[in-house]
Amino acid sequence: MSRLVLKYDRAILKEVPLGTRPVTIGRAPDNDIPIDNLAVSNYHARIYVEAGSLVVEDLNSLNGSFLNDIRIERAMLKDGDAILIGKHHIFVDQAHDAVISADELRKAPAPRVNETMVLDTRQRREMFEQAAAAGERSQLAPDRLRVPTLTVLQGRTDKKEYRLAGKLTVIGRSNMATVRLSGWFTPSIAAQINKHEDGYYLGRGDLVPKINGVEIGALTKLNDGDLIEVGRVRLNFLYRE
Repeated sequence: MSRLVLKYDRAILKEVPLGTRPVTIGRAPDNDIPIDNLAVSNYHARIYVEAGSLVVEDLNSLNGSFLNDIRIERAMLKDGDAILIGKHHIFVDQAHDAVISADELRKAPAPRVNETMVLDTRQRREMFEQAAAAGERSQLAPDRLRVPTLTVLQGRTDKKEYRLAGKLTVIGRSNMATVRLSGWFTPSIAAQINKHEDGYYLGRGDLVPKINGVEIGALTKLNDGDLIEVGRVRLNFLYRE
């Protein structure tokens, strides 16, 4: 079984096994990985498995979550990735098992850190500057500062605009969806957008989406200004400066 390793500086504080149940991270003691630091929100982030992939999602935390020094809202994980929450790192280890069980971890007291994180420290400023240089919440290459965005033109969604922050964007009725659709007959996963090295690709879910009025049969690359139709929802794919 894979594991998450919580570290502060060079000290290993906890190991948490990864299974089918989501792992929650935050300052509240009922989290799977409690972190006693005022820079950490009560319910800061969570890690879970979706469609066979391991995903980390920031839960609208005050100070943000970072993956390999890039600020993210939601992103897929791989072996060796480092997630920064406050001043603590959580490493993804898919080659080893956790030493102790999740039940034992829940009984253990949360580690206390004597130093409370000050948000205007040099380290924190540098981290936000790096995130801004990389396109803030988008995971684009540093030389490309445009933020990929979905703007809702028609249909029932939970927001009017979405920034694509992770490698996988799910469109549907699922609670895990980035673009939440509503309606009795809306599928959990209607479509999905995948980030590749050369851009973003629209793929099918339980519905067959259209790009500029044409149904797609496989993953299709999105271009700036493309119109996407998923059922009764119409979206505009744009790169914003």
